[in-house]
Amino acid sequence: MTQRNAISIGEAVQRVMSNIEKGISEKVPLIEASGRYLAEDIVANQDVPAFDRSLYDGYAIRSEDTVNATAATPVELEVIGHIGAGTVFHNELKPFQAVRIMTGAEMPEGCNAVVMLEYVQELTKSDKNCIFVDRYIRENEHVFKKGQEIPEGTYLVESGTRITPGIIGLLATFGYSELLVGKKPVVGVLATGSELLEIDEPLVPGKIRNSNSYMLMSQIERVGAQPKHLGKLEDNLEKSFEVIQHELQDVDILITTGGVSVGDYDYLPEIYERLGATVLFNKIAMRPGSVTTVAKLENQFLFGLSGNPSASFIGFELFVRPVIRTMLENKKPYLTSQKAILADCYPVPNAFAQLIRTKIENRDSNIYVTSNGLNMSSSITSLVGADALVVLPPTETGYEKGEIVDILLLSDEGQEIFFVI
Repeated sequence: MTQRNAISIGEAVQRVMSNIEKGISEKVPLIEASGRYLAEDIVANQDVPAFDRSLYDGYAIRSEDTVNATAATPVELEVIGHIGAGTVFHNELKPFQAVRIMTGAEMPEGCNAVVMLEYVQELTKSDKNCIFVDRYIRENEHVFKKGQEIPEGTYLVESGTRITPGIIGLLATFGYSELLVGKKPVVGVLATGSELLEIDEPLVPGKIRNSNSYMLMSQIERVGAQPKHLGKLEDNLEKSFEVIQHELQDVDILITTGGVSVGDYDYLPEIYERLGATVLFNKIAMRPGSVTTVAKLENQFLFGLSGNPSASFIGFELFVRPVIRTMLENKKPYLTSQKAILADCYPVPNAFAQLIRTKIENRDSNIYVTSNGLNMSSSITSLVGADALVVLPPTETGYEKGEIVDILLLSDEGQEIFFVI
């Protein structure tokens, strides 16, 4: 029988993360990059704005022409042209002349200020269009200077950043039509057990539907990888070995559910041995999911998750998620950890850390967590609507209501935080 020694969650995470190979990068069109992770630093390849431009509709002028302008003695400026957004004024501007300008248009050469439309008096004089300005307009007033927002050479986005709509807009501004991103690893999901039915099959005595595969594929997609449904395996060692050996040719990561315990039909430990895979660990001091097993075959991870839904879900979030995120170039691969107050009591002593599916409540500026259903490995309903996992370290006395504990948020984006239990 395979030797099983329980290790802590923190040690298990460390063993997995220390075995990650560098992810592969690929170029994708900007329009397809949303939600991906940058694999390079992006630098401004131009100034923004690329030229001095007007912030308002008005008149482009020379500031020095208005030095002596007052309400009593307004200065008269001849209007010699008109500039719309996207057009450029090419004529020479002489003293005491102005150009009508629209918001965003490029400032004419020789102009250094804009007087807003509502602050001038317009009239036609001797068949010439003129304006009167009754106050001093400072140099660069209402002018957005070249490079004022972002000078050329500025770092725009760091490698490892998740590409959001705002980033898409920013990079489009600089003409980046393609981006180097982390290539999505292909993650195969294979369920084990003769008791499993496909989800569209009618229930029969002794059978259950294969819900884990669909849950895991959703989790895989949510963290940014490409899920691959590989179906299910019957309880047959030789056939299971052949299928797994074959499927490993087409995936970067393989997840199996079930078959990692010590039952008569739990074949995964022997299959790992036949494959020549190195088992990083085969037992964790946590519930649910103590039988979670992780092996490495050259550059491929083989995650053997429990067949129980809650244990399978938690095993993915703790161990598979950070591997995928790291391969995608994400520098913040873990679930976010923070403190919260227990709204329930958990009086039962436990030799293993407990991970409780919970809802978060904000009360009087404090974060409370309350159980989200049955605290059982086989419970699927406790996952629906769960906001966080409460982590209760091993205890001889249990936990009382009101105690402060660590929680792991089940949100899409995490921080570089993990703690040893």
